[in-house]
Amino acid sequence: MSVSHGESAARPPPDQEIQDIADYVHNYKVESDVAYETARLCLIDTIGCGLEGLRFPECRSLLGPVVPGTVVPNGTKVPGTNYQLDPVRGAFNIGTIIRWLDFNDCWLAAEWGHPSDNLGAILAVADHLARQGQPLKVKDILEAMIKAHEIQGCLALENSFNRVGLDHVVLVKVASAAVVSKMLGLSRDQTVDVISQAFVDGQSLRTYRHAPNTGPRKSWAAGDACSRAVNLAYLVKQGQVGLPSVLSAKMWGFYDVLFKGKPFQFQRPYGSYVMENVLFKISFPAEFHAQTAVEAAVTVHNKLKALGKSSDDIASVRIRTQEAAMRIINKKGKLHNFADRDHDINYMSAYAMIYGNLHSESYTDEAAADPRIDALRDKITCVEDARFSAEYHHPDKRSIGNALLVTLNDGTVLDEVEVEYPVGHKRRRAEGTPLLMQKFVRHVGHHFDEAHQKRILQTVEDRQGLWEMPVDKFTDLFVKP
Repeated sequence: MSVSHGESAARPPPDQEIQDIADYVHNYKVESDVAYETARLCLIDTIGCGLEGLRFPECRSLLGPVVPGTVVPNGTKVPGTNYQLDPVRGAFNIGTIIRWLDFNDCWLAAEWGHPSDNLGAILAVADHLARQGQPLKVKDILEAMIKAHEIQGCLALENSFNRVGLDHVVLVKVASAAVVSKMLGLSRDQTVDVISQAFVDGQSLRTYRHAPNTGPRKSWAAGDACSRAVNLAYLVKQGQVGLPSVLSAKMWGFYDVLFKGKPFQFQRPYGSYVMENVLFKISFPAEFHAQTAVEAAVTVHNKLKALGKSSDDIASVRIRTQEAAMRIINKKGKLHNFADRDHDINYMSAYAMIYGNLHSESYTDEAAADPRIDALRDKITCVEDARFSAEYHHPDKRSIGNALLVTLNDGTVLDEVEVEYPVGHKRRRAEGTPLLMQKFVRHVGHHFDEAHQKRILQTVEDRQGLWEMPVDKFTDLFVKP
């Protein structure tokens, strides 16, 4: 007979990684003017991306309350709609419209992602609390955005979740859970509990969006992550406890079950680095690893036009790119839907070489029916450039380089077009900011008359006035009557 003394029921101290996040959320004071100004631009751009997503019926079909017709008193208002929802469902709605077109900001590291996805949770909770009478200002939203960006981005710097089959929105859930916990008045220890619950829930978020032959991309994944984060914060507020060793527990913990036994690695302490260096999608609604490839492709289009030639005269195209692009967006064969196309560097480059542009409608079935696109895709070869791959990860560069070398049917080889930093990069912020505002104006223009557009622009361009604006008054600017 064997004798067992049983497993210890003593609760260990919380994992240090989770305590560090909670301490950052509750104790760190953001003092960077660059971070706050970038967050202002990010807020404007993210709201605009959500409004643009609403133009597509597939997106609109996912929105509203679970039970049609439900209106929640003092509930979250969803920009571009007349919905007023509980904050959990509101977070799903806002997170979904923000991310629908994959046109919001981006962070590229060992793990990629879109830190502004977190605004789905942040705005939903802040708007609901403001309508209940809490004196929340837009600056409070900006601070929460900076911290959510930092948590998601710092976790992504050295830790690749996609390589173990996890979708990057697990980081949206963790970051959102942390910041909305503080917004809801939870203590530091309760925030630890919420974060731990977010890592447990992460086990259900397996990656499908980048896997081959899995059907349409789950564009509502960010909305789902935001709603889960808010729900977990409310559960802990109501008395639920956390799992202190959720990361480190042997056999059952996140590291052993999902991360091949490896603990997280960190490049830097939490501050405001990620918001200061975040990437904006300005010129094209293209997966970010292809932004510079599309910019180069537009240059090729103009070169061909100047020579009196077109894409029909192209014999071959070589794209030098980064390892991440080779692994994520280098696709061959038939592309079945919008999601396949905006995640294929060959499709996006081919379209831009043919038309000289790339926009939201470029990925529709109607646009893809042009036979020239697939014909040119077949002539494109992607190769990894070791320098591009290295500088993609370099903390002082964070480039996203691509270079196109085009050979024509008559044997002419055009000068290679190389672009290392997209317009949305920090190094091109001065150039990109007015273009970002033009993007916002386009997105707002589809929803509001000229007088209301002018009111919105005056509000968002007044930095100090925007900071002090009550959250509910800000949200009201973007809702439908």
